[in-house]
Amino acid sequence: MNHNCNCNTPPHGAPGTPPESEATRGQAIIRLDKVSVEFDRRKVLSDIDLTVYSGDFVAISGPNGGGKTTLLRVLLRLLHPTSGRVLYLRDGREASRLPIGYLPQKSMIDTRFPITVRDTVMSGLQRGWMGRLPSGARDRFEEVAEMCGISGYLGKSVGQLSGGQLQRTLLARAVISNPEVLVLDEPLSYVDKQFEHRIYSIVEELARHTTILLVSHEMSVISRMANRHLIVDHELRSCQALHHYVPGCDDTVE
Repeated sequence: MNHNCNCNTPPHGAPGTPPESEATRGQAIIRLDKVSVEFDRRKVLSDIDLTVYSGDFVAISGPNGGGKTTLLRVLLRLLHPTSGRVLYLRDGREASRLPIGYLPQKSMIDTRFPITVRDTVMSGLQRGWMGRLPSGARDRFEEVAEMCGISGYLGKSVGQLSGGQLQRTLLARAVISNPEVLVLDEPLSYVDKQFEHRIYSIVEELARHTTILLVSHEMSVISRMANRHLIVDHELRSCQALHHYVPGCDDTVE
């Protein structure tokens, strides 16, 4: 079930609230129909309807344990819903897959796995026949490594990284393939203020040609960049407010 949140809603046409008419949207590319998820008979998501359109920048917030990460994992088809379905669409027809880049929460990563920063980032590229890298992969790697500030520790194992260094590495991995859809789960976690501002710049630039879904407890900047703000608390609400404070939001894993 979806609800609209009109708290502190600015007047029509106010800055930070782009119109959401069908005429201004791209084509639907992801659709969740009546999606529910239960764990041990506890309902985490209930009756979620959501359509993501090409060119959307969807900001997602909500209280801890409300189901934000679960929603992303269902949308990415990493988790099967208890009921309902997830559709990927291409030109109005169902598609088997979409080019998606994903930055998961740090807790989802097994840092004991012996893989270097370089190999972690390169693993985000779509490989061709016999595992061959796409044309321009090396140049793209250098560009992304510089953009994310990881050039100084490419040979390190991910287990040797600080939380901020790992977050930069995972961001580089998510964006290196220039995905059509970018899903970011708490990208601001563990990073210092300087790189936090860099992330804002990176995301703002990517939003020009990429559909973005971004979960964060820090909405002061993100909500102004996004054209949609969703609040997940087991159910789904759409908020048109310039600012929406959700008690209990921090980077704790759900």
